[in-house]
Amino acid sequence: MIHLSEAAAAQVKEMMKQEEGDSLYLRVGVKGGGCTGLSYGMGFDTEMNDDDEALDAQHGVTIIMDKESAPVLNGVNIDYKQNMMGGGFTIDNPNAIASCGCGSSFKTATNAGTPENC
Repeated sequence: MIHLSEAAAAQVKEMMKQEEGDSLYLRVGVKGGGCTGLSYGMGFDTEMNDDDEALDAQHGVTIIMDKESAPVLNGVNIDYKQNMMGGGFTIDNPNAIASCGCGSSFKTATNAGTPENC
């Protein structure tokens, strides 16, 4: 469902080392907002909720997401790119039909979200 590159997994594991807790999940989700309507969210969580889906571990990282975000995230590729200006995660979503200029918000054919003024 979601593909996590080796580079992204390595960065996530490095970030996990700085967090407290022995067993952390990478939580990926979608919420309303941004100039195009939907925004991505990524963070760490220690617990799964009843409405969560868990993916098989990729490169040692287990990804969880709520069931509402799952259809929008189906087929997403998460990578980590490093350059002279620093590094950051990139998200390539084949479901997105439009995105904002900065690339942090999007909409799909079936979910326009709740656009906000930028």
